Amino acid sequence: MRDLEQTIRERAYHLWVADGCRDGKAEAHWLAAQHEVLASVLQSPASSTPSMLKRVAKTTAKKSRVA
Repeated sequence: MRDLEQTIRERAYHLWVADGCRDGKAEAHWLAAQHEVLASVLQSPASSTPSMLKRVAKTTAKKSRVA
């Protein structure tokens, strides 16, 4: 799987476009994208899950510091 943060960023962008490119909902789009990506990671083979979860923790911590 590509870099987790990039995957979430791209999914958030697609959600933003689908929402009519309206400003002011960046956090909602990011969180929805993160939820979708995490759900797909947890459904993937167990061998990739631990490293992906570590990346998720770093990405989540980084986003919470920015907010």
